[in-house]
Amino acid sequence: MLNQKFLFFFRRQRMTAPKVWLLCAQIGSLALPTFSTAQEQQGDDAVLQMGKVDIHARSSGPLSSRNILSSVDVLAPQVIEQQQVNHTWELLTRAPGVMLTQFRQGNESGKLSFRGFNGEGEVNAVKLLIDGIPSNDNAGGMPFLDMLFPLEISRIEIVRGTNDPRYGLHNIAGNVNVHTRTGGNDGEARLSYGSFRTRQMQLAKGIEEGNWTQNYFVGYLQSAGYRDNAAFDKATLSGKWFYTTDDQRTRFGVIARLTQSHGDEAGYLEAADAHRTPTASYAYAQSDGGNRDMGQLSAHLDAELSPALSLSAKAYANSVRDQRWLRYSLLASQQERVIDETHYGVLASLTYRPQAVPAPWARGMSVEVGASAEHQHDRSPRYRTENKVRKAVTRDQRFDFDTWGAYLQAVFLPVTGLKIMPGYRIDKVQGDFSDPSRQVRYPINDYGLIRQPKFSAVYSPWQAASIYGNWGKTFQVGAGAGAYQSNANRLRASINEGWEAGIKLRPVAWADGRIAVWRQDASGEVKRKLNDPTGDSENVGKTRREGIDLQLNVQQGERHSAWFAYSRQRTRIVEPDPTAPATLGKQIDHVPGHLYSAGYDLQLDPATKVSAWANGQGSYFLTTANTGARYGAYALLNLGLTYRVSSALTLDMQLKNLANRYYDYVWTNEVTRHAPGDGRALYVSATMRF
Repeated sequence: MLNQKFLFFFRRQRMTAPKVWLLCAQIGSLALPTFSTAQEQQGDDAVLQMGKVDIHARSSGPLSSRNILSSVDVLAPQVIEQQQVNHTWELLTRAPGVMLTQFRQGNESGKLSFRGFNGEGEVNAVKLLIDGIPSNDNAGGMPFLDMLFPLEISRIEIVRGTNDPRYGLHNIAGNVNVHTRTGGNDGEARLSYGSFRTRQMQLAKGIEEGNWTQNYFVGYLQSAGYRDNAAFDKATLSGKWFYTTDDQRTRFGVIARLTQSHGDEAGYLEAADAHRTPTASYAYAQSDGGNRDMGQLSAHLDAELSPALSLSAKAYANSVRDQRWLRYSLLASQQERVIDETHYGVLASLTYRPQAVPAPWARGMSVEVGASAEHQHDRSPRYRTENKVRKAVTRDQRFDFDTWGAYLQAVFLPVTGLKIMPGYRIDKVQGDFSDPSRQVRYPINDYGLIRQPKFSAVYSPWQAASIYGNWGKTFQVGAGAGAYQSNANRLRASINEGWEAGIKLRPVAWADGRIAVWRQDASGEVKRKLNDPTGDSENVGKTRREGIDLQLNVQQGERHSAWFAYSRQRTRIVEPDPTAPATLGKQIDHVPGHLYSAGYDLQLDPATKVSAWANGQGSYFLTTANTGARYGAYALLNLGLTYRVSSALTLDMQLKNLANRYYDYVWTNEVTRHAPGDGRALYVSATMRF
């Protein structure tokens, strides 16, 4: 109710970015009397951390996410490593404002999204990075995220908004950077067993000796799945080798990671069957499923060229081969879909922090310039099959897709408490497409030079508050065949223009939070036609996404900690494509009106901790026509118990979906198709440190 009143107020007052800036300043002024001044460090960013993250301040190296001055959230290891998940995207259930789309179909298990974008795959709006390496597939999907297990992850950084100039392609609504363990002279192993015959083994080992650090990880998971014909297994092997020079000014190294996974697909049920027997799978789907092989290899260099100048560079090669068989209904034939992609790229940045400034306005100045070159060599053939036996070729798409980008950003502290950060990015897209099965060849759409100005600022007049705002542009282009000049499609780049204004509060030492309002407009949104065998895209029209985010973290001593996050969001088509005039004013499909998560941890004694957490979302329409019923709402409650036997051994238990609530993912063709989510599940684990 509170957020509905907020949204009504903003619409009635025609809230522009300057007006919201003024409102946030007024809110901060009203809150001033309650602020505590006993803070060790003045907050000058909009970052909120869940858990304790050991990140040391740096006087060299590239600018970090803390400088982006947007809604930035950091998930710490203690929030991540003891979570029982089959797929890595499930770790984001505790991330504020993040929506999870849960297909639960073998390797195609789910996606994360935020800022009013759905996870259907029509518009994949989140840039994924693993240790700073771009890790999306061509369409913006995130198969590489499933290469990681919780125990290997050191932290997850989530940047929401349009003002981050560091990344171009897929950075439409923001980015997620997953950092893995580096260094350490210890080891950790975790064994888990639970419902649906789920078994999991994780082993992480760090070695530091002299100038060298080495990190190794092995992970394996196997599960029969909640539904029939839903067995899944995956195995990951990774290594990190880094060398630091004696003077500590240069570090270089290599990261390698391999993953294999196999998953059966239970398929989709009609509504009555899904509610009556949610664990069922239709007979026609019994041969559905797939195999996925993924690999990542990257080289990293960080060097302090002088006390004022730092260089950071990365080169990488990613590969994914996904072979999937699926059948959507009894009347449809089975099809085999193959994704075979190889990506190469280089990213580099120079950061200048002058030791002496020529003028007062340049106090605390940093300037960073960066460039990237990313090449994709992709294939996307499809076949009509019967029980996984190929009968006919339906397409054999082959394409190269190259993106070239450069950016400039600067940080200034002209007066005490004020930080401003202008930025500018340009991107250029090139490539060509062919399909020998149809004897066609196309050049890429002429997207031109894609210009993206950015600007951010934060004002911290008190140690207990930071008032921040940002504005920027990002871009979206077609994916797959939709990026090329077929006869049916010559779509231009869609420019997303967004702003955000908010206030980050820390009124007392044991609590912090954020209130933010945001809006994002797309000039001509490009949507993939998921069921079109040609892989084409279409224009949705001009769209608007807007919302309010509320967050609160509490850490009362060593015994009590809690968090709460609530996001209210609204999406609509403000100027439809001429071919679909009836969509004017309609909501974008599969976007719930609100998202929320909350949790509480209680340390009963030095050895025992109990936890409770919940997450949920509202309902959504299945199409942009906004006809029919709304689906997708759920609220799930989970419990956890952790007991530390000794410094070397910890036991824990997790009870997920405590109330055994029914929830599902739903889409529609001639009827609604439902994929029920997991029922009540119990998992026990043992973590050993050595």
